[in-house]
This record gives sequence, C-alpha cells and structure tokens, in this order.
Amino acid sequence: MDKRINRRTALRNLLIIAGGAMVLPACYRQSGSATVALNNLDISEADENLLAELVEALIPATDTPGGKELLLHLFVLKMVDDCHSPEDQQAFSAGLNAFAKWAPNELGSSFADADPAKKEALLQSVQDGNAPDESIGKFYGITKRRAIQGYMNSEYVMTNLVKYELVPGRYDGYAKA
Repeated sequence: MDKRINRRTALRNLLIIAGGAMVLPACYRQSGSATVALNNLDISEADENLLAELVEALIPATDTPGGKELLLHLFVLKMVDDCHSPEDQQAFSAGLNAFAKWAPNELGSSFADADPAKKEALLQSVQDGNAPDESIGKFYGITKRRAIQGYMNSEYVMTNLVKYELVPGRYDGYAKA
C-alpha cells in the first residue's frame, strides 16, 4: 500500500498548525489581570490602566515619548514588587485603591477621561498633602519617584538624550585648579 502525502495537503496542514500556534497565546490572555508577573502585589487590569494614566500625567508625551509609551507603569509595578518592603507594598496597594475611588469624585469623571489641567491640579493637591488619605500621598510619592527613575534609565533617554563620553573622558588642559 502506497501512503504518499500530497504536497498541497502537507503545506495546508503546516499553515493551519502555524496559524494556530500564532493565535493560541492570545486565547489564554486572562482578562482582568496585570500584564506583568508580580509576586507580592495584587494588581488588576483596571489598576494597571489607572497607573498608566497617572504616569502619563507625570511624564506627558511632547516631542519625546511619554510615560505610557515608555511603559513606565510596568517599571513602577515591578520595582515596587521587587525592591520595596512589604509595608511599602501594602501602602502602595492601599493608596492605589484609595486614589482610584477618590480621583473620579474630585474630577467629575474617570482619571483617564479628565482634562490634563484638572489632572495636574489634582496631582499638585496630592503633592501638597491635601489628599483625604495619607496612603494616597505615600502611593503618589513612590509612583513619582519610580516613574522618574524609569524615565531617566529608559532606552530612549540613554540613547537619544544623554551624551556619553568614554572613560576617562575629555582632556581639558585649561581647567582651573
């Protein structure tokens, strides 16, 4: 009995398998969970989106990429998860939840839909210590510090904005002593 495979059938089966392998990871995306793997923080997709909007309000896009485009919210989450104490992690989570409840009441809409001037005024009031809960201030301080750290260490800043000179650097013979 001759069991040869038709070339067209073999190619069709190969393309079906390859297409299925490309689509399969998208089928397993759990909606509602964060996109970065965290060990100590329990962050939902909505919390991650709020943090992305907050980071974008801190570092807005101009002629340079903003915080959301550079994925600084993921950097903030990973740094808090890996490098902060359990007390800071709890304060961060509590502050994020409190901010998520407080900001829409103050802005009259969700934080993402608010006017940039209103967002800036709200964040300035948090920075001035006018938030109703001290955990919001702690959350804002951690987020701001880590977002700035992530921006200054991002690939875009390090390759396009920082001028790097090799060690030992330039010789300046006319430097004052």
